[in-house]
Amino acid sequence: MTRHLRSLLDLTPAETNRVVDLAVEVKANPGAYTEALRGKSVAMIFAKQSTRTRISFEVGLHQLGAQPLSLSTSGGTGMQMGRGETVSDTAQVLSRFVHAIVIRTFGQDQVDGLAEHGSIPVVNALTDLYHPCQALADLLTIREHLGSTRGKKLVYVGAGNNVAHSLMLAGPRSGMDVVVTCPESLRPNADVLARAQADGAEHGTSVSVVIDPTEAVRDADVIYTDTWVSMGEEEEAKRLIQTLSGYTVTEQLMAATGKQSTIFMHCLPAHRGEEVAAEVMDGPRSVVFDEAENRLHAQKALMLLLMGGASWS
Repeated sequence: MTRHLRSLLDLTPAETNRVVDLAVEVKANPGAYTEALRGKSVAMIFAKQSTRTRISFEVGLHQLGAQPLSLSTSGGTGMQMGRGETVSDTAQVLSRFVHAIVIRTFGQDQVDGLAEHGSIPVVNALTDLYHPCQALADLLTIREHLGSTRGKKLVYVGAGNNVAHSLMLAGPRSGMDVVVTCPESLRPNADVLARAQADGAEHGTSVSVVIDPTEAVRDADVIYTDTWVSMGEEEEAKRLIQTLSGYTVTEQLMAATGKQSTIFMHCLPAHRGEEVAAEVMDGPRSVVFDEAENRLHAQKALMLLLMGGASWS
């Protein structure tokens, strides 16, 4: 059966743990996997700008022996998908040429459509609804710095966006409680929240939304934030910045956890003075660049598992 990563809903807790376990192994011993995907090709479709996602996938696939093909949906050199070719046709054609598809786009429906109509693994490299590859790298980073995700509390500070959604789903799959602290007008998607809370109830963790950031971060092991203005929201920038003005991660907010061991995470790009103070972003508790590096290792593990270079068990 073809496996996909449309969102973390495609992974059980055991499978999520397997991805992170393999990422640890791949990071420690990369030379053991240099031929694992030899002879295979991956179409990487980018409808959104990218730094970490594009580079980490391209380099990671090369390090596994695969051929990454970076494709755009815009401009004179873009795919026909960018000028009206259907998702169904694109999926069926690419399934004849390559061994997997990685796509970074706006609508979740494009990811789901490629998975539905193609016959090869499809990986969501970011949509407006989810960012599952980021969450897998985050779980690896938390394990490295705190020893485990189990029993930990992660507080996401800011708008309930695609990163927040994926962290909400990651919590129950990794034994971690997740709190989203945000203005009432920027709450996470209600359906995603309901599913995350149901998963939490099943697996013994909690997922909640708390409006007051100082209350939310009490006893937090991880404080996490994201840029206040995501791609596609530039016209709303002024309103978003005003609405989120009380949600900057400052030294005072870090201190409000009551723990010296709390780490700070950010999926990048960061805007110092908006969602995070410079002294936090560049301070001793920030692990953001380890987190960025771990995109490479987590995605290598994921692609090995989806493309037959490693087993799920």
